[in-house]
Amino acid sequence: MKLNIVNTSNNPLPAYETKNSAGMDLRAYLPDGPVTLEPMQRYLVPTGLYMEIPEGFEGQVRPRSGLAIKSGVTVLNSPGTIDADYRGQVCVILINLSDKAFVINSGDRIAQLIIARCEQVEPVKVEVLSETERGAGGFGHTGKS
Repeated sequence: MKLNIVNTSNNPLPAYETKNSAGMDLRAYLPDGPVTLEPMQRYLVPTGLYMEIPEGFEGQVRPRSGLAIKSGVTVLNSPGTIDADYRGQVCVILINLSDKAFVINSGDRIAQLIIARCEQVEPVKVEVLSETERGAGGFGHTGKS
């Protein structure tokens, strides 16, 4: 499947880093210079990318595990969704959950993009749902770790 991308940045197009990678890295595009994220601060980071995601699919913007574990920086609305009919610039909401300032430079890998099939449903109002073994059991209902 092809993914049409307009790239207004000076960064390379997103690419899979290994043969079996699920996500492609998204890079920051900061033409005015680096941005410092203070502890607990969030920032909308532009990528300079505009995408034409095929109908029936969505783009999922997810955190990079290395950035999260090493620096405490993650995607705030994870996973962020890019709808197939969206044509604006892809931006990433980053938050610094650490106790130290974090500098974002243009070109830094800040998130990963996964393209996934996305079905639409027709909501139907009913009076009763079908029975299951679990029923309404919620968080921790099995008592197992």
